Amino acid sequence: MEFSTERLTIRPFNSNDLHDVFNIYNNDDTCRYLLHDKWTYENMHERFNKKLKNRVLTKETNLSLAVVNHTKVIGDLSVWYTDMMDTVEIGYSFSNEASGKGYGTEAVSSLVKKLFDEFDVHRIQANLDARNKASQRLCERIGMRKEAHFIQDFWNKGEWTDSIVYGMLLSDL
Repeated sequence: MEFSTERLTIRPFNSNDLHDVFNIYNNDDTCRYLLHDKWTYENMHERFNKKLKNRVLTKETNLSLAVVNHTKVIGDLSVWYTDMMDTVEIGYSFSNEASGKGYGTEAVSSLVKKLFDEFDVHRIQANLDARNKASQRLCERIGMRKEAHFIQDFWNKGEWTDSIVYGMLLSDL
């Protein structure tokens, strides 16, 4: 999958993207609400190579996409099928430099439209750490609805955390 928006190109990762992606994930603030710790020089190749392999979305494979502004990767979009028929989950991360410029909203809303149009999905959802207010606002800006708030349901990085589930159907666009 590859497409463009007004200011962005969204495409599969390529080997030249390593350092831009490392700059996104080598940041405690960016990784605070993610399931993994920040990337290090020791593990960056291993982690990045997983993104390089996720080039096609199928029931068995995930999709990882670079969000590119001019020539720089400023974000990472992920999509995978859940166990429920025709339902996908999305995830996203953006560089601190991209924050507050509308790039996340532009990229994720375009991705959602592509998933409904080209993959004929029934439902798209996002599961978030409840403390991640920026991610909640992004979900709401693109038309997702908050469907659940689970209290201390997930053990991550040495603590129990709350989870929030956002969801949307094609009719919500």
